[in-house]
Amino acid sequence: MKTRADLFAFLDAHGIPHATLDHAPVFRVEEGLEIKAAMPGGHTKNLFLKDARGQLWLISALGETVIDLKRLHTVIGSGRLSFGPEAMMVETLGVTPGSVTALGLINDADRRVRFVLDAALAASDPVNFHPLSNNATTALSQDGFRAFLAALGVSPLIVDFAAMAVVD
Repeated sequence: MKTRADLFAFLDAHGIPHATLDHAPVFRVEEGLEIKAAMPGGHTKNLFLKDARGQLWLISALGETVIDLKRLHTVIGSGRLSFGPEAMMVETLGVTPGSVTALGLINDADRRVRFVLDAALAASDPVNFHPLSNNATTALSQDGFRAFLAALGVSPLIVDFAAMAVVD
């Protein structure tokens, strides 16, 4: 599994600027208000899910976005969704609960996880994610984040959660 240092080396190798703030561990969106005040842009919540067909999903959204998991499967074309097992989270993304992050996609070499990006987060600049652990926050420009995904070969499914619709 790639470490935080490996992640930063990957970003550097792809010319993706990033800035990181180390802080006490943050486990829930409601925590870390001082971090959000210190770092402009979209702060995220990230959900690791598994559908009834066994497909793994990662959702990255603005912290304040409401996500209706009971209806989401009809929008993204999945089976019914539930939270994914911790062991699969560690195996595919290299993170533990409380540290789920889109930057963990760097560890999903087999591309087992489908990535859903909140349209509101896709419109935010910069975007802030944990760098594989919840004791730091890393800021990337929206262009930098998209370059990160492209370098991994990941194409996000963009969903407007307010309208519960896929965005083209």
